[in-house]
Amino acid sequence: MTRILAVRSPEKAAAAGGGFDAVVLVGHAPAAADLALLRPFLRAAAAADAKFASGVSMLPAAGIAGNRLVVSPTGPLGRDHDDVRRHAEAAGKGLRRARDAGARDVLLLLQPAPNDARYAEAVSAAILGALGALWEPLEAREALGPSVTEPVRRIGVHVLGGEVDARTIAWAEAADAGLRLARDLAGTEPERMAPPRFAQFVQKAFRGLPVKVAVQKDVKKLTKDYPLLMAVARASLPVARHRPCVVRLEYTPKGRIERTLLFAGKGLTYDTGGADLKTGGVMAGMSRDKGGAAAVAGLVLAAAMLKTKGVRIVAELGVVRNSIGSDAFVSDEIVTSHAGCRVRIGNTDAEGRLVLADLLSHLRFDAAKADAPRLFTVATLTGHAGRAVGPYNIALDNGPARALGTAESLAAAGDRHGDPFEVSRLRREDFDFVQPRSRADDVLSCNNAPSSATARGHQFPMAFLCLASGLHKHGGDSAVPLPFTHVDIGGSGCEGGDWQHGRPTGRPLVAMLTALCGASPTA
Repeated sequence: MTRILAVRSPEKAAAAGGGFDAVVLVGHAPAAADLALLRPFLRAAAAADAKFASGVSMLPAAGIAGNRLVVSPTGPLGRDHDDVRRHAEAAGKGLRRARDAGARDVLLLLQPAPNDARYAEAVSAAILGALGALWEPLEAREALGPSVTEPVRRIGVHVLGGEVDARTIAWAEAADAGLRLARDLAGTEPERMAPPRFAQFVQKAFRGLPVKVAVQKDVKKLTKDYPLLMAVARASLPVARHRPCVVRLEYTPKGRIERTLLFAGKGLTYDTGGADLKTGGVMAGMSRDKGGAAAVAGLVLAAAMLKTKGVRIVAELGVVRNSIGSDAFVSDEIVTSHAGCRVRIGNTDAEGRLVLADLLSHLRFDAAKADAPRLFTVATLTGHAGRAVGPYNIALDNGPARALGTAESLAAAGDRHGDPFEVSRLRREDFDFVQPRSRADDVLSCNNAPSSATARGHQFPMAFLCLASGLHKHGGDSAVPLPFTHVDIGGSGCEGGDWQHGRPTGRPLVAMLTALCGASPTA
């Protein structure tokens, strides 16, 4: 991993012999950057090129570290629709340009952001943007070696006219470690990250951290305790390397517990669609259908590295392959969930909600014994999410969670840190949509049309989750209300919505880390 360090003396560090071999300048008005050593080069470039501030520039700069000055403008920041992601994107582009030029030790200089609440976390966003841009896939690192694929060793960071404190650096290192784990788990091809190897990778990642990791892979126990999950996994059982598991993570900090976060993460290592086979080329990229479980694992890692106080985290990750074969489950089957709900299968390509429902049912029992519990599902659940809101996370609350403002708090944190959410709503029509059509079953898992072609295609799955997991008995009108928030990352899990080739994002780890775990770089 690339090391991050705070730089106190930018003039000395930016000069030749200062320990760096490139300078990357990020800001909204780079020609006016207040550093004497850079000024002549910036003024000359601005005078020669009217579009100097409109894109990344590499300026040969004698006397500057490595004779390389990369200028990466954020673009405008004052309009109503501008946000802190501009800092992350500019830092990422600048670091990549420096890396591609041969730099290995880069000084990242940041112009002060405007005095605007939208940019309060501009420094941490820029650091994460720089680190995220340097991440390369696990397969490449294992085949070629990290020194070839991720050659940048150090990034020194300085805010012109200010400084970067140790808290921000520590937070960024932990958040990046979590994001790297999430990207590795989500983005790696389906054999390298088949269920047993996914579990092994998680176990290795948590060695030395105060997190209890347990892996349940006994087929008989899984069949008894996770019947919906095992219906999805049924066709994978003849292939030992594809057999499912449930990975459970528990982080319990020292001291008083103020709240308990319970996460169910969807970990479909490959989704063929099952008997409702994906056709027309849309199966490509379905190794990334494990982004929810990946983000949850990364969140627990980051929280444990930061030793967050007062918040206990319990997570169950359903790691499954939805294979096609003679023993595949099919539409019209009725499978009784862990919560005792008779589920009629409407479409085997709606498998993620089946996995989540059993996990959520188990976590419901954990919640009964927990301090101030909040339950979450995180999943690349629907194509409708991407169609509805593009590259944004979606959060939906049940009644008790809405009373706490959970989705709204995620949205506010996402805006501050460049991990934005859209807040959606669960409605009575969503429960109507999955109601049983006969007395043979209690709930319908899905219709047989794509979610992207279905009205309320990302909302009604939450109604199914409430019913199939038993959480509908814990609404605001019950004796034991349990806050539950469903997070759909079907549009945000991969950059550009490109599920086959796009870089996995690790989202919504940063927003959850700050909003739910109270771990902020500045607060």
